[in-house]
Amino acid sequence: AGEGCWMEPGTVSGILDRGGTQLHTARCPEFRERVGREQAMENVKELGLEGLVVIGGDGSLTGARKLYEEFKFPVVGVPGSIDNDIAGTDYSIGFDTANNTALDAIDKIRDTAYSHDRVFVIEVMGRANGFIAVEVALASGAEAVLVPEVPFSLINICDRLKRQRAKGKRSSIIVVAEGAARAADVADFVSKNTGYETRYLVLGHMQRGGSPTAFDRVLALRLGAFAANRLISGFHGEMVGVYGDKLVANPLSYVLSTQRHIDPDRLLLVEAMTV
Repeated sequence: AGEGCWMEPGTVSGILDRGGTQLHTARCPEFRERVGREQAMENVKELGLEGLVVIGGDGSLTGARKLYEEFKFPVVGVPGSIDNDIAGTDYSIGFDTANNTALDAIDKIRDTAYSHDRVFVIEVMGRANGFIAVEVALASGAEAVLVPEVPFSLINICDRLKRQRAKGKRSSIIVVAEGAARAADVADFVSKNTGYETRYLVLGHMQRGGSPTAFDRVLALRLGAFAANRLISGFHGEMVGVYGDKLVANPLSYVLSTQRHIDPDRLLLVEAMTV
């Protein structure tokens, strides 16, 4: 049987300001196969569970959908992903915290970049999309942003940096989503094609930890309560989310078959704000 524990006041007290997963959940390769899911259902029955609120990204929500469709087991999904690439919601839990973690690092790097007339290339998470990269580039006033979804020219970026230097700009920040390019490669290219001292920094897993922002805490509370109410009220096989400030629910089949795209206007705004 699977391991389980009752979540009581003493268990959950004091975790509101902690990042990561307090349930210590992780990927389960066995769940990809039918026999693994059958074992999961046996565990669920032994634990006496009547339904599941599944928090996570594409993998977790796919697993939830399988349990619902194959075994008719009541499930409701909650979007939890720093990548913010889940359809059916404007925001996923963790996205805002990851943005602020990256922004704090870039603000500090900007100080040293300015002091020493350097170009810094900052690599943020985003293997298949550039949601974090674009948001952080806007908030930090970055001179350029590279994302997997949009083709880019490093030569054009170098030309832009040269124009900015000619106007008196002493330092530059380039934000790169990990799926677009390696920060080390971009830094090497920029250095060779501009002659500017160029450094790079890979933020990595620090974006997955840290105390959640106020926005993420409130979002998690709202979505969690809404998911529990939906489950108890008999609405299953769906994921809760937020559009604007309104709580919504969409079928998991829709969420998992729909691709979420970055807003092209935000990319244009990064360029427009470059001075």
